[in-house]
Amino acid sequence: MTTLLVLGGSGRTGVHVLRQAAERGHRVRALVRRPDRVEAPAGVELIPGSPTNIDDIRKAAQGADAVVDVLNNARASDNPWAKPVSPPTFMTDAARDALTVMAEQGIPRIVIASTQGTAEDWSRINPVVKAVINRSNVKAGFLDHNGVDKIVRASDTDWTLARAVALTSKPATGPLRAAEAGTEKPGSWISRSDLARFLLDAVDQGSWIRKTPLVWNARQ
Repeated sequence: MTTLLVLGGSGRTGVHVLRQAAERGHRVRALVRRPDRVEAPAGVELIPGSPTNIDDIRKAAQGADAVVDVLNNARASDNPWAKPVSPPTFMTDAARDALTVMAEQGIPRIVIASTQGTAEDWSRINPVVKAVINRSNVKAGFLDHNGVDKIVRASDTDWTLARAVALTSKPATGPLRAAEAGTEKPGSWISRSDLARFLLDAVDQGSWIRKTPLVWNARQ
């Protein structure tokens, strides 16, 4: 049985991670700011605190075997022009602190929900999409994902950066697919539930270590 620390467990993808991890029989801890607002499955331990506070991460990480990070920058709405709510380096700072704690406590494994277009994958993105990103508040999230990518790659952990295509809360359009960039043409969407499944499979199977797979739902 694996003990998992989940960062971002109250988010739209994080709630799927909590549910599926509990269904798999893992011991699950989630560091959340407002436990009273999170509908967690039975057996999931909600630890009050913030991923912006390294001491809160230290407390939540005690005894963990792996970390699943599904934090994301928040905007006032899903509109790309909406005002960012999170600090500009929210994800980067949280990942840096999580890696520090992992080194202190001997936790070897971290799996992170990243996004397509991060780091070298930017060159694959359609020029029109790039223009929209660069002219909108979505850009702040990409810059923060790039910061996470840089510090995670430099760490000594067994990391996986799962580069999800556009996320949807709708049912999956087809089977879950994952591949390294350049080996397959990815689809346009991935359900949040299937992204959660991929993240947990990576932990359970010890797969995609030190790799950055694109993850999507294929069309049927």
